Amino acid sequence: MISSPLNIELTNDGRILRLALARPKANIVDAEMIATLHTALSDHKDQSDLVAVLITAEGHNFSFGASVEEHLPDQRDAMLKALHGLILDVVDYPVPILVAVRGFCLGGGMEVACAGNLMFVAPDVQFGQPEIQLAVFAPVASCLLPEKIGQAQAEDLLFSGRSIDAEEALRLGLVNAIHDDPEQAAVDYIEKQLLPQSTSTLRHAVWAARVNFVERVREKIVRVEKCYLEDLMSGNDPQEGLQFFLEKRKPEWKNS
Repeated sequence: MISSPLNIELTNDGRILRLALARPKANIVDAEMIATLHTALSDHKDQSDLVAVLITAEGHNFSFGASVEEHLPDQRDAMLKALHGLILDVVDYPVPILVAVRGFCLGGGMEVACAGNLMFVAPDVQFGQPEIQLAVFAPVASCLLPEKIGQAQAEDLLFSGRSIDAEEALRLGLVNAIHDDPEQAAVDYIEKQLLPQSTSTLRHAVWAARVNFVERVREKIVRVEKCYLEDLMSGNDPQEGLQFFLEKRKPEWKNS
């Protein structure tokens, strides 16, 4: 029997929804993981006493990213649209979503983490959007990173595909705190700062803080998805990027 890709738990008398990616060591954000996250968030969205969601991951790494195999032509459109739907679920969720991150947090995994409200990370964390190295770009990160860390810093990460450590992520404003136990730090924050609040007022506060951000992301992601699927993927190099990765060889770019 194949286990669920996500562990779901309600704690603190049902006031905290804890979601743990449960396919270590890679915790790939594939179609099954995306669908399970979407369902878990949707099932608890209207729970009036819910105060926060905590997204974590089992194992040493948060996520190596999205499934490369699901970027192949027969699955690409469905996968991308499902991932973008999940990101909009997270961005527009009615209560705060906190994310606790260890180890590698790359590609689609980083996009899920960045969609949340607050992020707590371990000292060993490595963030990166390496898609450009496969001759594609990161659609969600192209929408989220300029909002989170500013245009210049976002373009550096998106154009280079380089990774950053915890200290740089904190300096850029991508994360809220570095802690040896980021999950416990997130729980402590929820219990001290959020549980005492009126949940109905907290929902209004989340909406007020994010309303313009959500509108900008929702509008931009439609345009970026269209560019990715209709323009980018009609070229030669994106196909080569996937193949050289799967075949474990050097790429042969045609610059087209």
